Amino acid sequence: MLESKISRIQRDIETMAQYTATPGNGMTRLSFTEEDRKTRAYICSEMEKAGLHVYTDAAGSICGRRDGVGEGVPIVMIGSHFDSVKNGGNFDGPAGVAAALEVARILHENNISTENPIEFVAMIEEEGTRFGAGLYGSRAMAGQVSNNEIKTFRDANGISLEKALQDFGLDPLKVKDAVRNPEDLKAFIELHIEQGPVLESETLDAGFVSTIVGITRFDIEIEGRADHAGTTPMHMRKDALLASLEVAKTVHDVAYAKGEGTVGTVGIMQIYPGGANIVPGKAFFTVDIRSVEQSNIEDIVKEMKKTLELVSARMGVSVHMERKISVPPIHLDKKIRGIFEQEANHRGISYRTMVSGAGHDAMIMASLTRVGLLFVPSKGGRSHCPEEWTDYEQLKKGVDIALGTILKLAEANI
Repeated sequence: MLESKISRIQRDIETMAQYTATPGNGMTRLSFTEEDRKTRAYICSEMEKAGLHVYTDAAGSICGRRDGVGEGVPIVMIGSHFDSVKNGGNFDGPAGVAAALEVARILHENNISTENPIEFVAMIEEEGTRFGAGLYGSRAMAGQVSNNEIKTFRDANGISLEKALQDFGLDPLKVKDAVRNPEDLKAFIELHIEQGPVLESETLDAGFVSTIVGITRFDIEIEGRADHAGTTPMHMRKDALLASLEVAKTVHDVAYAKGEGTVGTVGIMQIYPGGANIVPGKAFFTVDIRSVEQSNIEDIVKEMKKTLELVSARMGVSVHMERKISVPPIHLDKKIRGIFEQEANHRGISYRTMVSGAGHDAMIMASLTRVGLLFVPSKGGRSHCPEEWTDYEQLKKGVDIALGTILKLAEANI
């Protein structure tokens, strides 16, 4: 008996879910690790079964190519990422990879030919969990990964991206070879879970993204002076934690005042030396700012810098600030969104247009080609946690829309 589409999608998700560094406590799959290696072996195997020519690009993303019958025509791409946050879920990223695999299988099994070649991609380090700068796989395709990033960005154990590439059998000097020529691409499609509660709350099957928020992310280090907590008077302290909390409050207050879905988050904070009876001598923290309006992001950055300057002067602390990511708001292709709607209407699938508050590889690929981003519902709106879940039937509906869209893009002069 042939395996159903839903069963195959479920098998993809559940097989990839086995490869985690934290079994029983959510998905932790960092780039260029043993969990990464096992997952990519599965993805490559499934791509080969679907008749694809499989290769790893110079940055480490997996690509499976299906040739078209046309000569010199651009590529239609579909895919997502397969890395994770720490203790996350099984669907953020892999749902889009499973969707791409299923589209490839259907085309192969039905011997469907297309004018344009199609590439199915599984990207890495989208989350930025290991090296601190996300969207790495797509940024490499867009030529946005610098030699400085490769050499200096390090994980929690001090291993550089350069060393990780080398240890994984990749040449860091050749990462630029992953760059794609915009003229070689026709479109990029990504299916992703919503990671929020809107679709489920409105009992809708799909969301078609019109805009992805801009994202700016900083690493900030404030260095004061570690002193004895009992013998150092309050007015003589250079408390790095106290200074960092003023910055965090500024980010919160300004983002809150902006409204329009603007958000600011201090997601990581580490205090050194970390003793109960020691005045904090150093604080490291991250700042993540998102908005559909770039001016709102820059206003928050401006006020944050002003606060840093004030606390530095008043408290005598030093400040080091590094912008890790800066991607403006992205408006996605209206024609592709129109095809999504046609495919959904044809199949009786309910949908709405929506804004994405999360960043995706799609936002980087939009600098290279036309992009469509398709959401399927998230159970309870949960994501980046072990409870993350999307029903396989809902995921199959998203795959059907993606398949129909890919076929139209790879056949017609759209």
